[in-house]
Amino acid sequence: MSYPWWEHWSMGFTFSCSVEPSDKSVEIMRKFSEQYARKSGTYFCDKGVTSVVIKGLAEHKDQLGAPLCPCGAGSWNCPCLPMRERKECHCMLFLTPENDFAGKDQTIALEEIKETTAHL
Repeated sequence: MSYPWWEHWSMGFTFSCSVEPSDKSVEIMRKFSEQYARKSGTYFCDKGVTSVVIKGLAEHKDQLGAPLCPCGAGSWNCPCLPMRERKECHCMLFLTPENDFAGKDQTIALEEIKETTAHL
């Protein structure tokens, strides 16, 4: 499985995720995302965006050893520097309440992630 937009361009190298992440890594990143959303007062976008980003972070964790942020801004690990400093998440995972794309949820079930990304 590959996400065309889920590639990193840094110093001339491209990293593309194409192997299914382990259920363990998806669950770890799901729990991290929920906890960080609560801690930062942010909300998830729709279930599709949230699922793809969480699954992509899990793929990076398995393949590259760390949950690298797809935006690559400031620092590689999620949450990236713009998110930590200014609550600006270019990946659309953590959105402030005033963001037009922010949903009402700070939680997502593992089953929802699997169902939403099964066809990708």
